[in-house]
Amino acid sequence: MGFFSSSPSPSSPSSPQPTSDGAYIAPDRSARDRCYEARDAFFACLDRANIVDSLKEADKAEEACGKLERGMRKDCAASWVQYFKQRRVMEWKKQKTYEKLAAEGAEGMPETMAIPSGAPTQSSRSPK
Repeated sequence: MGFFSSSPSPSSPSSPQPTSDGAYIAPDRSARDRCYEARDAFFACLDRANIVDSLKEADKAEEACGKLERGMRKDCAASWVQYFKQRRVMEWKKQKTYEKLAAEGAEGMPETMAIPSGAPTQSSRSPK
């Protein structure tokens, strides 16, 4: 394969192929795994560089982790890349909120709620 060849390299994933109705075929398990591995490597690099939002700090992220970001763009759909970057920021903000609330003495809600006495239960609603 030459530098100007239009055929994809064997190691790169193939682009999603449209179906007859125009929708795209979802990536298979191995393609998703490659995407997740590329995402995790990129995010680990961002962590080492103390970058939370690679969208707002694009220049800094490119300088520190550009090669890994290009790898993620190669292995993941563009919409997934955008989603992963936005979700990273949302998860960081959520964690900071939990930490702030814990520092203020907030207590967590119970995982399950008790059924009030006298409330109908599944067995009392079953047909007779």
